[in-house]
Amino acid sequence: MSASSHRAANKPSSIRARQLDKRLSEGGFGKKWRIQLARADLKLTVGEFLLAHFAASAALFTVSFLVLFRGDIITSSIAALIGFFIPRILVGQRISSRLKKFEQQLPDTLGLWVNAMRSGYSVAQAMEAISRDAAEPTKTEFRRVVQELSLGISMPDALGHMLERVESKDFDFVVTAVNIQREVGGGLAEILSVLATTIRERIKLKGEIMVLTSQGRLTGKLISGLPIALGLFLRSSNPKYIDQMFEDRTCGWPMIGVGLVMIGAGYAVINKIVDIDI
Repeated sequence: MSASSHRAANKPSSIRARQLDKRLSEGGFGKKWRIQLARADLKLTVGEFLLAHFAASAALFTVSFLVLFRGDIITSSIAALIGFFIPRILVGQRISSRLKKFEQQLPDTLGLWVNAMRSGYSVAQAMEAISRDAAEPTKTEFRRVVQELSLGISMPDALGHMLERVESKDFDFVVTAVNIQREVGGGLAEILSVLATTIRERIKLKGEIMVLTSQGRLTGKLISGLPIALGLFLRSSNPKYIDQMFEDRTCGWPMIGVGLVMIGAGYAVINKIVDIDI
């Protein structure tokens, strides 16, 4: 088969794949996933992200069934259910890590912005300087803003798109200051300088709070994970003892369900207690 005929054969399948991905992206969960992938800076489509869920579930089921708990369909099914949520957990961790880096870099970013404007740069030119000289992920985010501005998108819309990707309260103050300055005028450099000082103090206070609440957060993780770890250990060492709970649908299944609900509720309550908003 020639190269041209091979491309012609693959073209309908690629078109169907794009159509399917478009339908998934327009759905409720698809829109949320698209925003999450943008916040994580992952070059994946919604369809590829959904496929990653099933791939992780199948991989964990296979490893559990063939290697860890040989022939144990119940434990392997639980492992497959856990594997289904692994991509979402990894994306969430990447979003949190990226947001933390962005917020830590924000005072220095504003300092660079202020220095550029005091040197005679416009707001757009200062953002272009940030997109060249700042560290990641700030560099990538401001580069996207500059690219959108070059395509004719207005400054408020471009900054709004960036705020949607970053979702930072501190950066929300910056966007508000820039938008107000464009409407009513004023010294934006002085405003950003004050914001840089304020944000730097907020970051310092957040660090102190994280240190003070670290014991509570670690306690919540240990208390929540201990019953599950103990159940898996007993399941591998003495299967007959634990199988009674899975086989008894009248008493065993409700006990497992109530236990998981209480573990989740306890973990949520502990997180709520140690989550101090500044």
